[in-house]
Amino acid sequence: MSLATELTTEEKDRLWEEYSKKPSQELREKLILSYANLVKVVAGKLSIYLGYNVEYEDLVSYGTFGLIDAIDKFDLGMGVKFETYASLRIRGSILDQIRKMDWLPRSVRQKQKQIDAAYSKIEAETGRPATDDEIASALQISTDELDKWQAQTKASQLVSLDEYMEEGSEAGISKVIGGQSEDYEPGANMDREAVKAALIQALEGLTDKEKKVIVLYYYEELTLKEISAVLEVSESRISQLHTKAIQKLRVKLGANIELFF
Repeated sequence: MSLATELTTEEKDRLWEEYSKKPSQELREKLILSYANLVKVVAGKLSIYLGYNVEYEDLVSYGTFGLIDAIDKFDLGMGVKFETYASLRIRGSILDQIRKMDWLPRSVRQKQKQIDAAYSKIEAETGRPATDDEIASALQISTDELDKWQAQTKASQLVSLDEYMEEGSEAGISKVIGGQSEDYEPGANMDREAVKAALIQALEGLTDKEKKVIVLYYYEELTLKEISAVLEVSESRISQLHTKAIQKLRVKLGANIELFF
């Protein structure tokens, strides 16, 4: 019997109320089970970047530690939904474990930097998004080789780990909890209108299919398999489109990309 699928929002709220008043191991275990699906959702979103480098089941295992940590540290008085708080803890736990594994070779990180630099240079010179042919030419490799580079660097788009780790850290979490506090401003480097304008401009640099993949995956929350069916192309092609879209958005938005995804 899965509490994760049987508990309603109201039942979870009651469970939290009961646990906050009188914590017990039994109630703690019920909370862990009731939010197990949240771990799977976060792990699923991260797995698209990691491909076959890390097993999905391992990501779920790493994320479960983050869920437990979130339950132990959550306070109903925080003024934030538990799902929001726990998602950051889960994500941070997964990334922290991957970082400790140090599985991403330096050569792959270097390839990511070269692709980014080529993309930025071509866009600055032409005033439009760079094509794969142009990037390959700038790097003096074939388009087939570029595809291989992009497949290898898919993970580094997530893990520039140094860039993204803060999302799961105390600093990242305090931004969410302190959403109403004086030390937090959405889009610290950009005002609200500038953030919106930057996203619109960045999306304009994507092809129609890349835009659809981003919208369907991040905002409609469809799986790669579901998007594959909607766009009538293979799942591997959807993964490729996602990789290229994130590549372009990273160049356009820089660190601010984490405001949107």
